[in-house]
Order: sequence, then structure tokens, then C-alpha cells
Amino acid sequence: MIALIQRVREARVEVEQQIVGQINQGILVFLGVEKDDADEQAKALARRVASYRIFADAEQKMNLDVRDIQGAVLVVSQFTLAADTRKGRRPSFSSAGHPSVAQRLYHVFCDVLREEGVVVETGQFAADMQVHLVNDGPVTFQLTV
Repeated sequence: MIALIQRVREARVEVEQQIVGQINQGILVFLGVEKDDADEQAKALARRVASYRIFADAEQKMNLDVRDIQGAVLVVSQFTLAADTRKGRRPSFSSAGHPSVAQRLYHVFCDVLREEGVVVETGQFAADMQVHLVNDGPVTFQLTV
């Protein structure tokens, strides 16, 4: 399971020109599920995102997590993160999780974030989404479990 996280000042997801998820300061998570992923990976990664210290404290050091700043998380499904791009000119998605499993794990991930005390907004699984964001920094990390 892969989470590409970005510290944002604001972010929103639109589907068919309608906003389906929106946050102010917090984390935008692009979540990719691989075929061998299970509940344990989703839970561990959600806990890691909730506690990942990427926000500045009073001394401008990255010592605060999203809960410390009363921020929110916007989670967007992104199966292309599971692509194999090592050769050729076209990505292979053979390592991506089956859509039904990926959708279930996406919901497990979001549910655990909420259990961790994080305000969560989401995109729409498997939809054609337009993602708008203001990256703060820019600060971007790839987390895997």
C-alpha cells in the first residue's frame, strides 16, 4: 500500500463539476492499493499518516501531526501509484489491487484515520476526479507499508 501525502493549505476534489470532498489546512493523501495488501497494511498506514509529523512547531521544525494543528485529511484513491514503470514507455498495472479489494481497503484506511481522531474527507472511488490543491512548502512524502 502506498500513500503519497502532500501538506496542503487547502484541497478539494470534484466529480462532474461537483465538489465531493474539501479541506483547509491538512494533508492530501493519494492512496494506492497493491494486490497483496490487506487490512493490516491499511490500518498501519492510516495510523502512520495520522501521526506523521510534517507541520511546523513554534521553532519551524516539522514536529506536529495533522491532529496537533486541528487539520484534516482528504483521501483520494489513486491506483496509478501501484504502476510498474521500470521499463518501456507505458506503465503496467499488474501489481495494482483488484478494484473491489482496493475499495474496501480504501474505506478501512479512512475509517482508521477517523478512529485516530482525524477529520476525513474523501474523493469518489474509481471516479474521474479533478483534484485542486495548494501545496504548502511544497512538502510531499511517499509512505509505504
